[in-house]
Amino acid sequence: MSIPDHLVDEAAKRLEEAAATRKACAPVRDLLGDSDIAAAYAVQHRLTEHRLAAGTRVVGRKTGLTNPAVQAQLGVDQPDFGVLFDDMDVTGLDEVPSERLLQPKAEAEVAFVLKEGLAEGDLDVEQCRAAVDYAVAAIEVVDSRIADWRIGITDTVADNASSGLYVLGDQRVPLTDFEPVEVQMTMTQDGEQVSAGDGSMCLGDPLLALSWLARTARDYGQPLEAGQVVLSGALGPMVPAPPGSTFEATISSLGTVTARFSALSEEDS
Repeated sequence: MSIPDHLVDEAAKRLEEAAATRKACAPVRDLLGDSDIAAAYAVQHRLTEHRLAAGTRVVGRKTGLTNPAVQAQLGVDQPDFGVLFDDMDVTGLDEVPSERLLQPKAEAEVAFVLKEGLAEGDLDVEQCRAAVDYAVAAIEVVDSRIADWRIGITDTVADNASSGLYVLGDQRVPLTDFEPVEVQMTMTQDGEQVSAGDGSMCLGDPLLALSWLARTARDYGQPLEAGQVVLSGALGPMVPAPPGSTFEATISSLGTVTARFSALSEEDS
């Protein structure tokens, strides 16, 4: 990292204020530069420290920007990762709380739940495969605190990989029963198909995305742990998720997962 520590604090403060007020902010790359990935992860880590101090728990990680279509949508050319906190899992709620979001988009993914940590060894695909307890279908609700999604790589990394919320399906499938690279995905919004893709669109294979994440998270001193959830990355293009809409993603071998977004009250809109 080549920038002064006070700029890391300033970037974190800008993103926290945007989240707290639900008013999107200017990009933080004016503080971090366009290519200092280490500085961007330092901001992400600072935000994580603040959330942990406020009482949230880390329950996993997400891999972002693994899909060429999503990279093209956002104008970036490499993957990144973010932290999943316990309050981001809205699987048990009747509706995804739109009032917690600024400018959400939905994308369908394979989620892995780990039975072993990934801190030692080569962390190659076979080691990562053996560490997975089961996989489920997931809808990740990505979000950005940056106005109009005008992000570069340092913006999205600093902003916890543009994380929002997530919903997990209820069909748990071990990797002995299917190959993640072979899955086919379709996603509908209010009954109309809006996204489609397959396992190869997630960094070539969702297990390759998991391997990349395991190595990169370890490099940054945050190795994956047993019991954690990993959102491996989008299988197809992400689409805007307006309040009141319903998304249903079907992933072969993993079944269907549904995300119903609450309507906003006049006070929240």
